[in-house]
Amino acid sequence: MHRYYLSLGANLGKREETLQTAVALLKEEKALQVTAVSSMYETPPWGKTDQPVFINMACTVETALSGQALLTICQHIEQTLGRVRHEKWGARTIDIDIVYSNDVISHTDTLEIPHPYVTQRAFVLVPLQEIAPDVCISGQPLSYWLQQLPDVQDVKKIRNEYEMTKQRETTWKKS
Repeated sequence: MHRYYLSLGANLGKREETLQTAVALLKEEKALQVTAVSSMYETPPWGKTDQPVFINMACTVETALSGQALLTICQHIEQTLGRVRHEKWGARTIDIDIVYSNDVISHTDTLEIPHPYVTQRAFVLVPLQEIAPDVCISGQPLSYWLQQLPDVQDVKKIRNEYEMTKQRETTWKKS
């Protein structure tokens, strides 16, 4: 079994609902198991800053699938949720990136694990640290990488996983 860490983000549409749906769709996949889900964080855009703020989160999945096969699932979920790729780092309804794995490394045209910007993005590292505080990237703990970043204070927790679970249960009971 491989363990992968995913970063999910959205800055268009019903951001929280879209992220919750993305996690639910990941959980429905028979070939993988979602083992941890972070809180949601509101974050400023990165790279291309003239766009709406994002909501980001992270999750851990375990699977026997290759990184490429997992990427295919993630991209299918993105398409299901209305993702259209217009420009690099542009606004999007949903983005699901494989950012790290303890035991899978990939350097192909379609998949880089670890993600080339993982240690430069507070919006990835803060949620990741919540669910996987012992992860080390390039021999350094996540806390080391977070100390290098000037924008960590801009990553604001807006909803924790417990609140999201309660909301899903309430919505399910009403149906």
